[in-house]
Amino acid sequence: MTVLLDTSVIIDALRGKMDRRNLLLKLSENGCILACCAINVAEVYAGARPDEEQDTLKFFQGLECIEIDWEVAQRAGALKYEWARKGKTIDLPDVIIAAAALAFDLTLATDNRKDFPMPDLKFLDLP
Repeated sequence: MTVLLDTSVIIDALRGKMDRRNLLLKLSENGCILACCAINVAEVYAGARPDEEQDTLKFFQGLECIEIDWEVAQRAGALKYEWARKGKTIDLPDVIIAAAALAFDLTLATDNRKDFPMPDLKFLDLP
């Protein structure tokens, strides 16, 4: 199983919160592939402190990076449009992450399920 990490999970792991590092280590030890995408990288670096840069780089180098290609971008736009028509505004980074998870059949690890209302998404149950 490949687990796409939402940015909140990555930040918690980097900052040593909610025992996320141990969770990710256990997942990896159990054969899970941990992944991110370019959106996660941009969001994390937008809030990273200068003294966190080396640890952040090491962390990301240990993850598989899921490509945001034309198909994912098109799907993200379609999801944003679809949910807006239903009265639910979803931030563009979240629909891109959702589209990547759907396109590559990934399990999403997030604390913010309300930001990902798509019924076809698979979620990792987080403690």
